[in-house]
Amino acid sequence: MGFRFTIGKKIGTGFGVLILFVVIVFYTTYETLNSSIKINDNITNVNNPSVTSLEDLRLLVVRSKMLIFNWIYNQSESEHPDKQNLIRLKERDYPFIKKKIVTLSTNWTKKDQLKITKVFQNLDELFELHEEVKALLPNWDSYEDPESKFLANFMVGDGGDIYTKTNEILFQLNDLIDNQKFESTSVTESMQTSFSFLKQLFKILGIALVIGGVLIAIFTTRTIVKPVDKLKLILLDLSKGIFPKSRLRERSDEIGEMTNALNRLVLGLKSTKDFANAIGSGQFTTKYEPLSNEDELGHALLIMRDDLAENERVLEQKVVERTAEVVKQKEEIEKQNEKISELYTEVTDSIRYAKRLQEAILPPNDLVNRILPNAFVLYKPKDIVSGDFYWIDEKNGKTYFSAVDCTGHGVPGAFMSIVGYNALNNALSKCDSPAEILDSLNKEISQTLHRNTASGTTKDGMDLSLCSYNPKTLELQYAGAFNPLYIIRNNELEQIKADKFPIGSYFDGEPQHYTNHVIQLQKGDYVYIFSDGYADQFGGPRGKKLMYKQFRDYLLELVGKKMDTQHHFLNNNIEHWKGSLEQVDDILVIGLHIA
Repeated sequence: MGFRFTIGKKIGTGFGVLILFVVIVFYTTYETLNSSIKINDNITNVNNPSVTSLEDLRLLVVRSKMLIFNWIYNQSESEHPDKQNLIRLKERDYPFIKKKIVTLSTNWTKKDQLKITKVFQNLDELFELHEEVKALLPNWDSYEDPESKFLANFMVGDGGDIYTKTNEILFQLNDLIDNQKFESTSVTESMQTSFSFLKQLFKILGIALVIGGVLIAIFTTRTIVKPVDKLKLILLDLSKGIFPKSRLRERSDEIGEMTNALNRLVLGLKSTKDFANAIGSGQFTTKYEPLSNEDELGHALLIMRDDLAENERVLEQKVVERTAEVVKQKEEIEKQNEKISELYTEVTDSIRYAKRLQEAILPPNDLVNRILPNAFVLYKPKDIVSGDFYWIDEKNGKTYFSAVDCTGHGVPGAFMSIVGYNALNNALSKCDSPAEILDSLNKEISQTLHRNTASGTTKDGMDLSLCSYNPKTLELQYAGAFNPLYIIRNNELEQIKADKFPIGSYFDGEPQHYTNHVIQLQKGDYVYIFSDGYADQFGGPRGKKLMYKQFRDYLLELVGKKMDTQHHFLNNNIEHWKGSLEQVDDILVIGLHIA
């Protein structure tokens, strides 16, 4: 058998070329970086410290020159600071710097090592000349000796031994410093050259990697990926029941073997499909030969053909029987749907009529605007009819207004609201103060609700806030059953608490009486009464209750706003808070501004 360039060999060849490029890049990078590290270490540990130490030595020589001049020209005792500094320079500073330079010079060239050795010899000779000056002028009195002073001056003057020796040393040190700086620059340039080479190599190898990768990718795509994708698409089509239109071209590698197997599979599936189509169309006499004795699908199709022929006969009979039954059931369901639709329409019409009746008991807008100006009423029933209602009337020059929350909402609440409305009108005709009205209302509601019950434990009733307002004296009287009164004055909110027993609890134990609160209002005050529907509404980003604290914050934000603006603000806010959630209760808020 001849050589087969299999898929494994193709992939191995492509990756082998890429790996070779990567190895070359990594080896070159490692060698360049290793060389650069050595160069950098040499600059850091030898060249730069050498230049620094030589400059320190040059500075020491210059200082010695200054100090020896001061020794000669400044008459002083041996303890003078300049003289002590010169002594320390020779005995302490110079040996320290010399030791450092000797250590560093081991890495210098032979020529520079000889030069620094010559410098140290000259320095030793210079310090011996210093000793001669010290011997000539050891103390204050020695400066009085003209001969000593003359000899000392001669040694440091132009052409003198100290002057000449010092300049010679400085010249040698400057030469050494220049050499070390040049050496440092040369080493740095060498390192930069290495990096430039590495950069150029990276660029070349990078381009080669890209080109090689593209060529390998093209080669792999043409010889492996595209044929495999074609086989995949054919298999996906087969999974959807779509057969290829032409026979696949065979190859000599593993993909070719897969192609041959797929061609055989397609031929077998086409034969099976044609037989299945014939059976599906009712041609149960169609001939079919399984692909082999192990062809489970073919044998199963033959069994299915015989079973379907029998089932078709049985099903035809059942269809006839079931069709008659379904037609009968359909007629019965249509009759029931008609009855349900009629009942729903009747109930809905009745509730809408009840809504008109309930709206008829609410005070008309012209009455509200006349006896309660500078006010608003926010009224949002949960259902078509509501368990909340507002009540406004006048008597003896006073305006009476109330926010009432009956037990429940919808139809039960609406029935309760009509009972409460009539009871309030009856109580107003007999009483004056809000507390007396609530006591009378409590008694009448209790008697009405419990008249036909064995005991007085029924929990039906009302929570409400009731106010009477004298617009001439600005006196406000308030009584409440669970629902409080809010007064805002000077941007501060005060809550007048209600009594904690509802209307309709007259027979629960001993009779209880409601508290009458008298408040002297001022110009600019705001008064609010309400049911619990606003604060109990779920919504917001977390779907939680709005709560009374946030409701009070809303009211404080509205200070200074007109009452119709406040109505619009509170309505928009509760709608925004509710969002897509359902309204959980009837909502009622009454606001009054003392203008």
